Amino acid sequence: MTQNAERTLPFGAAGTTAGTGRAAGADLFGASEQRTDRSEEEGRRRRLNAWRASDRLLWRGSADGRLGERLAALAADAGAVHDLDEHVDLYGDGVVAALEGRVAALLGLPAAAFFPTGTMAQQVALRCWAGRTGNRTVALHPLAHPEVHERGALGAVGGLRTVHPTREPRLPTADEIRGLDEPFGTLMLELPLRDAGFVLPEWDELVDAVGAARESDAVVHFDGARLWECAPHFGRGLDEIAGLADSVYVSFYKSLAGLSGAVLAGPESFVEEARAWRHRYGGLVFQQYPAALSALLGLERELPRLPSYVAHAKTVAAALSAGLAEERGVPWFRVYPDPPHTHQFQVWLPFDADALDEAGLRQAEETGVTLFRHWFPAPCGPPGVSATEVTVSAPGLAWTADDVGTALADFMARLRAGGERGTG
Repeated sequence: MTQNAERTLPFGAAGTTAGTGRAAGADLFGASEQRTDRSEEEGRRRRLNAWRASDRLLWRGSADGRLGERLAALAADAGAVHDLDEHVDLYGDGVVAALEGRVAALLGLPAAAFFPTGTMAQQVALRCWAGRTGNRTVALHPLAHPEVHERGALGAVGGLRTVHPTREPRLPTADEIRGLDEPFGTLMLELPLRDAGFVLPEWDELVDAVGAARESDAVVHFDGARLWECAPHFGRGLDEIAGLADSVYVSFYKSLAGLSGAVLAGPESFVEEARAWRHRYGGLVFQQYPAALSALLGLERELPRLPSYVAHAKTVAAALSAGLAEERGVPWFRVYPDPPHTHQFQVWLPFDADALDEAGLRQAEETGVTLFRHWFPAPCGPPGVSATEVTVSAPGLAWTADDVGTALADFMARLRAGGERGTG
């Protein structure tokens, strides 16, 4: 049986950077850094080789491939989604413009602009809304991507500041948004909230949260990096979901197996302004046809499959929960959320992340089965608890609940064996 752990968010001072002055021992420290870098690269290559060699896995990431394979696949398949006799794109025309139009239509929004990264797209969006509302304060969750993964860029680059309607590991409620004690110009909602476990609100809760922002004369921006897989949970089409917001950003490599890139969509005048800021930020790239073609392939092939991935993720999560409940020596665990809201979810275990990583790698290397990929300290949990993200895509559809249980039992046996070796 699972038990609820106290879930506190690890907020505090950001990491500091060492000074650049050279003192006694600096050369030795530099050599140590180089050894660490080599060790990390060796570990990365080991993981990629193990995952690549696995013939049974729940998900195969695009980064697992090799250059020749990816290029050959793109050349072979791209003709199914775009006329390859066209000239290559120049500064956003051609196939890039076609992709923008396709996404705008899917989201039911007037216009869209392609960006080389989602980080850039989102910073530009929030900067544009700050200028239009006259308020540089953005209300968002403290686990949202700009707060955790962008090195403080909203403040350092955009001159924006942030406030947090809630510290709970979920999106804010309408009452929490109304309860903010200072005005804000933009409410940013990450759908799903990845670092809290790929969690989503219920549809009525999302509608109410957007309404609360409107009551404060604020605009609403959706961080929809993974918006594509939210439709089954809400029971709504992408256009109805996106229609709640003033602007939406979507990614192409997270769920659609694209090479890279993102689109920012919204009103025509807003998107035109965003294009100007994209140029200022260095995002007006000379040619981007490989990324655009891979995005179109993702929309054609992966997008229709996502509902089946979301449905099967519930089977996988239930099997993991049942298997862990039967494991002796596991005093506590969490499969979260249970059931999953998308085709991704978290698993928490009270063991060291390195030991869990090693058990997973040995399982992949010795049996060709990859159940778990990479473990890390749980972002919302107490010390000593590690988490991993589980993704279910096309390869995972072949797994039955019994397959999951068998792989889990083997993984846990390897974890115990590793612990015994470590204490022997």
